[in-house]
Amino acid sequence: MAAVPDSDVERKGVLEDRVSDAEKKAIPEDRVSGSADEKPGSSKVEDAAAPARGRHQPPAWIAALSVEERHELEKKLKRKIDARLLPAVIIMYILNYIDRNNIAAARLAGLERDLKLSSIEFQTSVSILFVGYLLMQIPSNLFLNKIGKPAIYLPTCMIVWGVISAATAACTSAGGLYAVRFFLGFVEAAYFPGCLYYLSCWYTRKELGFRTAVLYSGALISGAFSGLIAAGVTYGMDGARGYSAWQWLFILEGVVTIAIAFGCFFVLPNFPRTTTWLTDHERDLAVWRLEEDIGEDDWVSSHDQTFWQGAKLAFSDAKTYVLIVCVFGTVASGTVTNFFPSVVKTLGYADVQTLLLTAPPYVLAVAVTYANAAHADRTGERFWHIAGPLSVAIVAYIIAATTLNLAARYVAMMLMVPSVYSAFVVELSWISNTMPRPPAKRAAALAFINAVSNCSSIYASYLYPKTAEPRYTVAMVVNCVMAAIAICAATVLRFMLVRLNKKLEKGIFVAGAINGLPGEAAKNGFRFRI
Repeated sequence: MAAVPDSDVERKGVLEDRVSDAEKKAIPEDRVSGSADEKPGSSKVEDAAAPARGRHQPPAWIAALSVEERHELEKKLKRKIDARLLPAVIIMYILNYIDRNNIAAARLAGLERDLKLSSIEFQTSVSILFVGYLLMQIPSNLFLNKIGKPAIYLPTCMIVWGVISAATAACTSAGGLYAVRFFLGFVEAAYFPGCLYYLSCWYTRKELGFRTAVLYSGALISGAFSGLIAAGVTYGMDGARGYSAWQWLFILEGVVTIAIAFGCFFVLPNFPRTTTWLTDHERDLAVWRLEEDIGEDDWVSSHDQTFWQGAKLAFSDAKTYVLIVCVFGTVASGTVTNFFPSVVKTLGYADVQTLLLTAPPYVLAVAVTYANAAHADRTGERFWHIAGPLSVAIVAYIIAATTLNLAARYVAMMLMVPSVYSAFVVELSWISNTMPRPPAKRAAALAFINAVSNCSSIYASYLYPKTAEPRYTVAMVVNCVMAAIAICAATVLRFMLVRLNKKLEKGIFVAGAINGLPGEAAKNGFRFRI
């Protein structure tokens, strides 16, 4: 091995002392210099130190581009990726969310009456879905990361959950409903965390917030359309061919899910390195953009992806647990959406009018979430784009719990959904921004954090019994407290990342970051987004 300057030798010694065994194993040998033809004798500790010696070089044709030419090519590439990827994932998530949450609308369409469910039994049928949902998320994401075939894996899971959702119409008892809901959650768990990881493999950190908002708009759009669809089915199909309105709701939405899933097999790409519909130059640029952004190549091949190594790295990172508290608090404060039709019903309108009134808050949420995420990406800021909306949510919950004034209560409901969702979307992109490498760690962190955060939906179902109407005081108080906890956790994470960024500027080694020498790091090194 060629001699290196004394400063680099000293630097390498510091890195050797500080790089954990887990991180050494996590750096594939073919990523030593960003190319596949590195000398086989290079050590993995040197790989960790390599950013300090400028190991990453773009393909020659990219290096020869002017700034304007590079910018124009990236714009064209992003438009091509967006056009192929985003419509499919949005439609898939709309159906994912509808099939998961249509039970709330089915309650108003006669489900509770026909199956003779008590209030507790109905609440259990809602919460049991999240037991299966949280059990499967980490294994599913690690499996997706391993096989590298999202274009096959995600639509296949979609077909299965569509079949299960349609089968809900055949339930005749609480026990049958419990079983169907559990397995529905088990299969649906593959989609959302899998799609978050999927997007992070295509877009840079500064682009991810808005694309995450675009993905999550599927949930918001589904919230609006779910109420409208349920209103139409309840009004026009109750009793048709001997089936109740709630049965038609599950059948129609399940069949549509299956049909869309088959179409997605022909639309979704895999990862940039393995996608065939990009030209060679487009593929080079797509891969280099990600390597340039996070300091190393992203998904290369199934050989490089390890199940447990990624999980081990995610579980040993303190930032994972701060993010868990932050996201858990936000999701817990937003569990009102699981029972939103029931909450809106307390305004005193008939069932069909109630279902129609559930749509405007979600429509507003789409606009607010897009605006908040786009501004977060443009400024590179994360904390205030989370703390601000959650503060609005706290105010909305206080209004809902303290007044019976009709206008004030509906204004509060209009604020609940946009504020919580707009904060949540920025938090999701913050996870990928905070844990960009290696991809197996990012996949495990996204799944683990999302799974734990959804635990709140298990207990939250019992906060909305009919006896708590109209204020749902206990639920609103819990929502306030959890939103406040999320703000506190986001504050802690911001301080942590500011401190780590200062270390990076000084050239002090930071695990999980892209490290450089003091002079280089201060000018153009990797930074955590705060």
